[in-house]
Amino acid sequence: MSTIQVELPDGSKKPLPEGGTAEDLVKEIGPRLAKAATGARINGEVASLMTPLNDGDKVEILTFEDADGQYVFHHSAAHLMASAIKRIRPDVKLAIGPPIEDGFYYDIDADPPLSEEDFAQIEEEMAKIVKEDQRFERIDASKDEALRFFGEQDEVYKTELIDELEDGAITYYKHGEFIDLCRGPHLPSTGRIKAFKLLNLAGAYWRGDEKRPMLQRVYGTAFPDKKALEEHLKRLEEAEKRDHRRLGKQLDLYSFHGEGPGFPFFHPKGMIVLNELLDYWREEHRKEAYGEIRTPIMLDRSLWERSGHWDHYRENMYFSQIDERDVAVKPMNCPGAMLVYKTGMRSYRDLPLRLAELGTVHRHEKSGVLHGLTRVRMFTQDDAHIYLTIDQIQDEVITLINFVDRMYSVFGLEYTVELSTRPEKSIGSDEAWETATESLRQALDRKGLPYKINEGDGAFYGPKIDFHIRDSLKRSWQCATIQLDFAMPEKFDLEYTGPDGERHRPVIIHRVIYGAIERFFGILVEHFAGAFPVWLAPVQVMIVPVGESFNEYAKQIRDTLFGQGVRVEADLRDDTMKYKIRDAQTQKIPYMLVVGEREQNSNAVAVRHRKLGDLGAMPFSAFAERLHQEIRDKALDPAPEETNAKESQAAN
Repeated sequence: MSTIQVELPDGSKKPLPEGGTAEDLVKEIGPRLAKAATGARINGEVASLMTPLNDGDKVEILTFEDADGQYVFHHSAAHLMASAIKRIRPDVKLAIGPPIEDGFYYDIDADPPLSEEDFAQIEEEMAKIVKEDQRFERIDASKDEALRFFGEQDEVYKTELIDELEDGAITYYKHGEFIDLCRGPHLPSTGRIKAFKLLNLAGAYWRGDEKRPMLQRVYGTAFPDKKALEEHLKRLEEAEKRDHRRLGKQLDLYSFHGEGPGFPFFHPKGMIVLNELLDYWREEHRKEAYGEIRTPIMLDRSLWERSGHWDHYRENMYFSQIDERDVAVKPMNCPGAMLVYKTGMRSYRDLPLRLAELGTVHRHEKSGVLHGLTRVRMFTQDDAHIYLTIDQIQDEVITLINFVDRMYSVFGLEYTVELSTRPEKSIGSDEAWETATESLRQALDRKGLPYKINEGDGAFYGPKIDFHIRDSLKRSWQCATIQLDFAMPEKFDLEYTGPDGERHRPVIIHRVIYGAIERFFGILVEHFAGAFPVWLAPVQVMIVPVGESFNEYAKQIRDTLFGQGVRVEADLRDDTMKYKIRDAQTQKIPYMLVVGEREQNSNAVAVRHRKLGDLGAMPFSAFAERLHQEIRDKALDPAPEETNAKESQAAN
């Protein structure tokens, strides 16, 4: 029998019989990997393990630890769930069922609709199909055959999708009696899906169109083993406790009202946090030599036509008329910043020119996607537009990476980085794109930052670096971005005078760090579970007298701290000390100072920290010094175990 050679990621070669699959390869490598494998990356493309290999193929075996491996696993779990639903309810019509981060969903049309009470029966049927260990099989068909098959099944959503496809091979995937329109890839069999859980139901318009039928979206998650599933469910439970919408109400930070869906209302305590974030932002931008600008919220239609928003973004914009002229509420700050640049002739000596704006923008998001602070219709972007020459890109990007790192470290946020390259539809010369992309790549390499390359995922006007922060629950949020732009300088005819006395086009870097500040606020609420570091906390200290006779001393401590710029309150209510402390804990106030006769006589305070508990009595001046040092350092709360370890080390 003739053989083929395939190449593994380490460069080694592996012989296989001709016609061998990735599944055969993984069995050759070893039983442990064979058990863990979910799919393969063949010559850069994600594929099922059942895919036949050719001589010279470069093959990487995927497991659940890989993002692409999870994609294959969750995609298969979506089919598993759909097949169980169809066994129980053959009348249900299927729409789409993609994998998503940490799980999957399937949109279905069911009459009567499903309820969460049906989940137990669906999971029971899923378990049967897993036990049957049904093989996932790929079937190729023509477009006419696919239309006929799904038409006979009365799967109207599938036939609509097929009808829009080009003529040629259409792929199904089959396991057991279940057949679904699908490109794949999938696991070898249903028996690989050892642990799963259906989570919740939601509404979703077909194709995201409010004029189309409302479908039910069934969410679920799945893992290779029960332990991983249980850990994930605990994280979900913790995430629910940290939901910024619930905590925002509990901590009196902000609210949402039917009179303005998608438009958050910030309360006094919320404004304290917001202003602290903005003060920190301004302080750091001053150090980096940014000039702050402010541009109008409404601008003439002609500007948005020039920028391209009128043609490509109109459905997400709000409009009005002034003096019988069409105007638009800005969805982005960029065009206004271009006009500021054009107010004078710039020299190469002025570059890089860094202009930053805390600009409020409005976007008409559909009501179905609105979600607390993380998806709103009005938000403030911490935009900056940096005008520079091509040969300045690399150094400027390194400066920006350092800037992003410094600002995120204050919040204890880790991040990963992605470099996105030129898409198929783009503008600009090959030379400019190559120079710009290489500048970003070299900047990341010089910093020693690991990064993932997203081929073809750049903006149409230039390559970009995206920062994905990970919160305390290890969830990923895309916030900071560094985008290179060749389009805006052309559209707005931006120029600078070079050392040769001639006029040249600058390059623009679009850059945000917080991103949408409201969204960043919501992320921080969940990251800290509402227990903000002392420098951000709306109330930093609560004074708790043990009885009414010590109210005057409590007020004296309060007034002294207030005079020092501390956000402090005294709880003088006619309640027990324990109740007051418990209430302060509920409000997640960093420090509680209990004062009674002993503290009053010695000008001291009994200090209690929301996480570390009772820290004992100390002179008031010592506490004040400790507090101010934490505020100056923008210190994060230490974990109790960290403090205990340090104290133990000091004692030894």
